[in-house]
Amino acid sequence: MLIVFATLAAMVAAFLSSRVPVALAALGAVLVLYFTGTLDLRTALSGFGDPTVLFIASLFIVSASLEASGVTAWVGQGLIRFGNDNVTRVTVLTTLLAGALTALLGVSGAVSALLPVVMLVSVRLRRPPSTLLMPLVFSAHAGSMLVLTASLVNVVASDAAQEIGLAEFGYFELSVIGIPLFAGTILIIVLVGHRLLPERTGRSLPPDLSGHSKMLADQYRLLEDTFRLEVQPGSSLIGTSKAALKSRNQPGLSVIAIQPAPKGGAPGRAVIGRGDLVVVYGERATVESFSDGMGLRDRTESAGSAIRGALFNTRFGYAEVMIPPRSRLIGQAVFPGMITEGGDLLILAVQRRGEDVGPGEVALAVGDTLLLQGTWKALDEKLKDPEVLVVDAPDSVRRQAVALGSGARRAAVILAGMVLLLATGAVPTVIAGMLAACATVVFRVLTVEQAFRAISGSALVMVASLIPLSTAMYETGAAQVIAHGLVVLVGDRGTHAVLAALFVLTATLTQLVSSIATVLIVIPVAVSAAIESGVSPRAALITTAVGAAACFLTPVASTANLIVQGPGSYRFGDYWKLGLPLLLWFGLIGTFLVPVVWSR
Repeated sequence: MLIVFATLAAMVAAFLSSRVPVALAALGAVLVLYFTGTLDLRTALSGFGDPTVLFIASLFIVSASLEASGVTAWVGQGLIRFGNDNVTRVTVLTTLLAGALTALLGVSGAVSALLPVVMLVSVRLRRPPSTLLMPLVFSAHAGSMLVLTASLVNVVASDAAQEIGLAEFGYFELSVIGIPLFAGTILIIVLVGHRLLPERTGRSLPPDLSGHSKMLADQYRLLEDTFRLEVQPGSSLIGTSKAALKSRNQPGLSVIAIQPAPKGGAPGRAVIGRGDLVVVYGERATVESFSDGMGLRDRTESAGSAIRGALFNTRFGYAEVMIPPRSRLIGQAVFPGMITEGGDLLILAVQRRGEDVGPGEVALAVGDTLLLQGTWKALDEKLKDPEVLVVDAPDSVRRQAVALGSGARRAAVILAGMVLLLATGAVPTVIAGMLAACATVVFRVLTVEQAFRAISGSALVMVASLIPLSTAMYETGAAQVIAHGLVVLVGDRGTHAVLAALFVLTATLTQLVSSIATVLIVIPVAVSAAIESGVSPRAALITTAVGAAACFLTPVASTANLIVQGPGSYRFGDYWKLGLPLLLWFGLIGTFLVPVVWSR
């Protein structure tokens, strides 16, 4: 027991110093417990095979699928649109969304899904992520009390009630206190959050790529020499293969896109038809001659957004590349409109020292920049070539700038399927998560490499290390000593005193160990204390659950707190400043409202 207390104190001291990575400190604690003989090898490493760890890893992958397919970009754009660029309004909308998602996915699932959305909103509003991520995670903790399955803690407490002869909790039974808990959390965040949250921007803050399409179109002056021509009845192009027309690209005149007719056009048609729009790049005189000879009508006027839409959309995108020293492409002749050797990328423009060198043919030199266009898949695959340097990765551009892109519908269906499995309990939680994670790869929302890159190793090591630490506290009796001491201290001072003691005990332990481990330790004490003092055992169990949800004071209080620590650049001491008033609010609800609702 003394070894556990000493190890726990050393680990917390390491967290507070901010000199040792959180994952390393937690892993070091497990190693100490093993080498001192407190835990055997199997128990010390049990966390790395725990279903909770696998479930969290699955949630990272599902979250990445929503981000990669443009679902999070769509949600982020909606938050900004409805928030009207007002930080307070955006914060309220974010917290409401976090609570709703937590009711479906649990705290870690909701935070993982919304993390990229909030980062995107942060970039676009030019606000430090630290001012938005902590409200996100704290509102998710409050949302865990809205319905029974929003938290495993609620399920454990419900099972405990059934074991002592009481009815299990109803699905919406906790909503009576969950709604005021959630509403009060949002109110506190809005009223005092701006004073208590740090304004700190992490080194990894991504650039704002939401206007990437327009910025590149302006820089390379695409619209100045780009024309939109409509195929007229009797045009010699009708029936011509789209691929054959593009293959005839030459300096001075290049077909860069062919759009189906606005009315009645078939997107998948391989040949050109009446009313189709041919987007060409070249000098005006040459384009006019081409248009007259082919029976086309100029529709370029006021079509800037339409032209950009033809070049940059859910299927096609841009990539800006630079020719580095010693590249084999140096000296190669290219021209705007030229199709690359593989046939799947198009050179839209070439610049040297920021000035256009088209539309004629030019030999590439070191430092030249090219604007390429193609399908997102082709851009991702072809630009791994070391002969060019990519300015902004196409994958990053797509995630921010393209809402509801390729795979968005599949990602949404996979998410809905996982939520359905979690809500019905048809399969264990970890199985539901793993099925969803596998589905993102099977249905090609993510590649295998993207799925593995999405998993945060630091967060998983942290969780896997805390699980055996919790076991050690339970097996050595360390946690029980603390629990019984607090109950004895309260004595017979009445219902509110007993519930307050249980809340303080649970909330204190949950700042250091997992909420599930805390509840499993406290529940026997809570039930016995309630019976001895005449308090409703149901009220004692629910107050314990409220205390376990109050994970506000430390980053190690929950996995969700750890998930946002890096992106928000939070230090160990940042959490308690906003967390303390929220903890007091939870304490008031757990101590005074719970016994009113559950008096017996």
